[in-house]
Order: sequence, then C-alpha cells, then structure tokens
Amino acid sequence: MTNEDGKLQQNKWKSGQVVSGYGTIPARTSEDIIGDSGLSLPFIPPVESNLNVSFEFFPPKTEKMEAQLWDSVAQLAPLSPEFVSVTYGAGGTTRERTHDAVIRIQKETGIPAAAHLTCVGSTKEEIDAIAQRYWDEGIRHIVALRGDPPEGSQKYVPHPGGYDYAADLVAGLKKIGDFDISVAGYPEVHPEALSAEADFDNVKRKVDAGANRIITQFFMEPEFFLRYRDKLAAAGITVPVVPGILPVNNFESVRKFSKMCNTYLPDWLELLFEGLDNQPKTRNLVAATVAAEQCRVLYRNGVQNFHFYTLNRAELALAICHMLGLRENAAKVVG
Repeated sequence: MTNEDGKLQQNKWKSGQVVSGYGTIPARTSEDIIGDSGLSLPFIPPVESNLNVSFEFFPPKTEKMEAQLWDSVAQLAPLSPEFVSVTYGAGGTTRERTHDAVIRIQKETGIPAAAHLTCVGSTKEEIDAIAQRYWDEGIRHIVALRGDPPEGSQKYVPHPGGYDYAADLVAGLKKIGDFDISVAGYPEVHPEALSAEADFDNVKRKVDAGANRIITQFFMEPEFFLRYRDKLAAAGITVPVVPGILPVNNFESVRKFSKMCNTYLPDWLELLFEGLDNQPKTRNLVAATVAAEQCRVLYRNGVQNFHFYTLNRAELALAICHMLGLRENAAKVVG
C-alpha cells in the first residue's frame, strides 16, 4: 500500500482491520486468540514433531560475545537444525569474523552452516572471491542479500562494478558453484519498496535467478505470513517459504526493529510485556510462550520449517523448540 508520493505506508489499524501491502486481516480480539488455541494439546507432541528448524547468529565483536556465541551454538546444536547462518555486517564490516564463525560451526558441529553475503561495498570480483573461498572451504549455503546501506548513508546505492541487487548476486553465485541459496522475503513489504507489487516482483526475480529458499523478515501476526505464502504459491513460486521468528526478549528493541522493517506490532503484544523491563526471567517466559504459540498457529496451517533469529541467545530458542516438540540428539554436540 503506497501513498501519493509512492512511499510505503506503515501498517496500521483501519476500520477494525490491520492493513499491509499484501492484504488486510481483521483486528484480532482475545476471543479470536482463544479460538486459535482451542482445547487441543497446547503445542506439538514430541512423538508427532516433524519440524525443521534453523538458527541465525551474528559474528561476535568481543571475547565475551564470542563466548556467548559458542555457548549458544553448543546448546542448540543437539537439536540437529537443518542449518545455521551467520550474518554479515553492512559494507562487509564483519567479513572475516563471519567467515571464521561459519567455518568453525560447520567443522565442529557437522551442521551445515550458511554465510550471509551482501552486495554492499564490494565489486563483483571481490564478492566472487569471497564466494569461491567459501566453496573451497566446503560451505555450500549462502544467504544472498542486497544489504543495508553503510553507516552514515540513508539510501542504498549500488557499488560501482558490484552486484546491484540480490537477484544479481544470486545469479553471480550460481556461476561460481551450485550453492544452496536463501533470499529474503517481506510478508509486510520491504520498507523501501514502491509498492507491494514491486516488492513481489523482486522476490520472483531472486527465485528465477536460482534462489532455493525464501526466509522472511520477522512478523508478529501469523496471518501476514500465511497470506504472503499463499500469494507466492498462487504465482507459481514453489521454493520453500520459511517464516523468520524473532522471540521478543526486549520489547523496546523489537519496536525499533519494527519501525526499520515495516513490521506491525499488535497492541496485545505490548500489553503482554508491559511492566516487565526489570524482570528478565518473567519476560523470557512470556517471550518463549508467545513465539511458540505463533509457531503452533503456523504449524496448524501447514508450516513445518522455522528460522529463528537468536540474537546469539540460546535459551529462548531452546525453550520454544522444546514446546514445539523438538528434543535433543545427544550425539550431536560441539566438539
């Protein structure tokens, strides 16, 4: 949904409904939420769990953060995730740290590791060299992204001699090797998109260029994801569409993320975290329960793959996965 200037409007309440670029959903009441849950088993019984999960980490900046990262990897590795990914700083600012983390995770856990790679701040030759280095190291999965503007820049501008956008990067990577490539999708429309249609066409270009999977931006209302998934399917896009799940460890941080990403935050979510700023244990309990229920609603609508934005904190992701019926495989641990 755009205004007269062609700029994307933020999601908002309108006539009792929530409006996004990909459609309108009714504003949910407490009765609706209870109705979603019903009187069935609260989550997913372990014996029936047929889920695939993946986890995203960011490369550490300090020794303390490095210890936290590897502690998180050690806690989550026994769940046998389909893959784990490591983010890439704007303009390649974390290039070596991302590389080192990806290589170590795959070598020490045996879990396929995915390296984030962006178009920002590098020529095609530089990016191709990075990708070739990953291929030579046995890394076969790349998360290909346009990337955020470098610090101090308000608008993305393609690098001269570089890959202009993610679709171009995907095509370039496929020339280097048969990478398993994940790309980003936006259930509530990319904040810089001129329209929902333009954003949708961009996703299709990435898939046509060779992307194997779409991982979505985080969202709080499952209906947004389901509507987006169904729209992709109706357009003939058959690659897996994986919901990105962000547990709300810190509501104010998530509020900032939501403004940057054009993600709608429902009133009921703010009410749940009201008054918990100085109660981290209670806040974590609420966060894990909300995310697990979100996943359960998606599961009941045919979703079996989930990608968790861990922020290098394992406890929440571990609790959510436990409630979803996943159990540890003791044979798979960090060496």
